[in-house]
Amino acid sequence: MKAHILVVDDDPRITNLLRRILAYEGYSVAIAATGDEALMRSLEHPPDLMILDIMLPGIDGLEVVRRLRAAGDTMPVLMLTARDAIPDRVKGFEMGADDYLVKPFAPEELLARVMALLRRSQTERSEILRYADLTLDTGTRLAYRGQREIELSPTEYELLALFLRRPRQVLTRDLIMERVWGLDFEGSSNVLEVYIGYLRSKLEAGGEPRLIHTVRGIGYVLKE
Repeated sequence: MKAHILVVDDDPRITNLLRRILAYEGYSVAIAATGDEALMRSLEHPPDLMILDIMLPGIDGLEVVRRLRAAGDTMPVLMLTARDAIPDRVKGFEMGADDYLVKPFAPEELLARVMALLRRSQTERSEILRYADLTLDTGTRLAYRGQREIELSPTEYELLALFLRRPRQVLTRDLIMERVWGLDFEGSSNVLEVYIGYLRSKLEAGGEPRLIHTVRGIGYVLKE
């Protein structure tokens, strides 16, 4: 049995199109037209993945994903948007979205993104990542410096997990952007530098030595 997918959009043309595309591939599909209905359906019959439009009547898609993450729901969320502005996408990722697809989209791209998100979700297992006195629990998404607990935003978590899976390796800026944001950001964007700053502040809040170091002109490395 293939995955159950909840499609959330108030445009019947979009929902009918998505239902046909996904059902043809064998997925079970449910439809919701509002943010409130999406939250209700996700409780009644938890989907394996949600395809969520940003612009919805009532609470919008960003608020839907924020509430899901606040409640501890980790199901993959693929957001649909007619807006391709970088600040809009950054906001979505910060709220907890896993990927973005801009309308109009090709069915092949939609299916590829759906399959990638489901594969990642199904293979992901809770594990403890460690380096020096830094620990990350991928089940609870909490980090620790020694005994000090550190709460992370979704983006900070993804960034730290990437470093902890490749300790002492210099990670280029392009690789980090691709793995954490999944987007080809313009070179002038400083979103990565901003989040490195956020992460360093949290990891060093107790006076601990720096672990995430800048490799000028290349990227960053996790090392003592």
